[in-house]
Amino acid sequence: MKLSLLLLAASTSLLALPVSASVKLSPPAATAKAAPSVRIDPTYWWVGMKNPKLQLLVNAPGIGSSTATLAAYPGVTLESVQKMESPNYLVVNLNIGPDAKPGQLRLDFKGSQKLTYSYELRARNADPQRTQGLSQADFIYMLMPDRFSNGDPKNDVVKGTRAPRVARDSMYARHGGDIKGIQNHFAYFKQLGATAIWPTPLIENDMPKASYHGYAVTDCYKIDPRYGTNAEYQQLVKAAHADGLKVVQDIVLNHWGSYHHLFLDKPAADWFHAFPKFTRSNYNAYALNDPYGSKRDYQLFNDGWFDTSMPDVNQGNPLVATYLIQNFLWWVESTGIDGYRIDTYPYSEPKFLMQWGQAIQEEYPKLTLFGEAWEGTEAEQAFFAQNIFPPVNGFKSNLPGVLDFQVCFAVLDALKTENGDLSKLYHALQGDWLYVDATRNVPFLDNHDMSRFYSVIGEDFNKFKTGMAWLLTLRGTPQLYYGTEVLMKNFSNPDGKVREDFPGGWAGDKTNYFVSRPGQAGEAFDYISKLANYRKNHPVLSSGKLMQFIPQDGVYTYFRYNDAGECVMIIANNTKETKKVDGNRFAERTDGFSSGVEVVSGATVSDLKTLNVPAHTAWVLELRK
Repeated sequence: MKLSLLLLAASTSLLALPVSASVKLSPPAATAKAAPSVRIDPTYWWVGMKNPKLQLLVNAPGIGSSTATLAAYPGVTLESVQKMESPNYLVVNLNIGPDAKPGQLRLDFKGSQKLTYSYELRARNADPQRTQGLSQADFIYMLMPDRFSNGDPKNDVVKGTRAPRVARDSMYARHGGDIKGIQNHFAYFKQLGATAIWPTPLIENDMPKASYHGYAVTDCYKIDPRYGTNAEYQQLVKAAHADGLKVVQDIVLNHWGSYHHLFLDKPAADWFHAFPKFTRSNYNAYALNDPYGSKRDYQLFNDGWFDTSMPDVNQGNPLVATYLIQNFLWWVESTGIDGYRIDTYPYSEPKFLMQWGQAIQEEYPKLTLFGEAWEGTEAEQAFFAQNIFPPVNGFKSNLPGVLDFQVCFAVLDALKTENGDLSKLYHALQGDWLYVDATRNVPFLDNHDMSRFYSVIGEDFNKFKTGMAWLLTLRGTPQLYYGTEVLMKNFSNPDGKVREDFPGGWAGDKTNYFVSRPGQAGEAFDYISKLANYRKNHPVLSSGKLMQFIPQDGVYTYFRYNDAGECVMIIANNTKETKKVDGNRFAERTDGFSSGVEVVSGATVSDLKTLNVPAHTAWVLELRK
């Protein structure tokens, strides 16, 4: 989520039982007043975690005046109890030893009332197919759940929510898409060739305006009821795995929504960054590593709020940092998701990012992590991934990969004008030397914050195919934004129509692209499907090495190859006239091959020495001997 999402929002200005289900309260006498409700985060935990320490945030009216004790439980000890600035919170610190068994811990609170809480310790899931992680062999389909498909109209309106209506004629209201709508279309994803699903955040966003986008969380442990339940999300992941699909969860570390229960009733004032008056971030990550930068700019970037409705969480507070780390461990263990996409990654406190990344990767080494680092240069983007740089201001990123904005910008620059500059794409890949492993990056062409790819390139179908050929044959794990495959269009400003409903996702839609895709929409889908499925069946396009040649005369050429002798040549003419290309220039990769087959069309290129590439055409050639 970048500033464009902020503008969209501003323009409108558990897999478990519910928390209360695990609470057992005992008033001191039958005539006593009803005991207050108690909430504890995390809502439950597991034995056998690598980190034995567990921080429980206890929330109940007046609980801060209580003492807390733990009934004897083998392997579990109560290390300390911390009072908070607010009288409604206590922090209980436990140690879950390696010999602890699953069961119910009894916590007793003694104060103005006697409260007993039964806290569940679960056994970890030992299924090796859970949390598989992603690789270059995957192809991610990104979607906005509210705008994709309405599979369960019964959850469209939920009483008690702050935006309890559905209005499909408003781009800023909820439209009714949900978890069931995603699960209903597994076959569509697979037909397209996608292997992983990335929904924008499904966590509760009980905000009064623009809550559909999901980036203003109001309860870290709950799926938004207008999408479904925690149990339904768990089932989504399980069903996806059974159907050969993976699931990426979109998360936000930097900020919450202003109606988050921990903001409405703060445990302490220092749980959030605050200035004498409202202060936005300066949205300038260069302040983090500028050798001549000011402390003021550094502070504004890290501590300023992303928007008036998105308070900036103070991750420098150790209690807050632990709360966040435990929450994201909780979601992985509870669901078996395969990856985290981290929103606004650079905006979080740098030392916390290192702490968070280490904790997540130590517990779940297979989990894929990639962050949104919407930056302007290859070096600045690489700064936020594992890279070759020494520590800067104490920060050394341990994030495996990032969304590859540099590749995106380069492709758009090459295709949005006639005879566009190909050198930027070449340079974006040449900059891979900055990373520990650039193959863990996620290239893409558009998303929910950007103008749609087809519109940016002037609705030129040949250029569209060129962009898709690059996306699906470059290094990294490619990501496609929902609807791009059927030529959905529009610009991010001024009206946000890049987030329109997918045609066919609602009963009564006049057009249903899930079922039938006439005209160029069908051609676009088929092109991507053929190339994506070829990629899936030919690992040379995912795990193979990459060699590129400096663009010449409007033609860009690179190869994917492996030690088994397989080789795919990608050659793109980005001009409005046919280009005659001297193939001898590529002899170090083409020697031993006599011809090529274009993998989408099936056409044969019989002469690799002289290549006549039509205007605005990309060939993906499987080389033959």
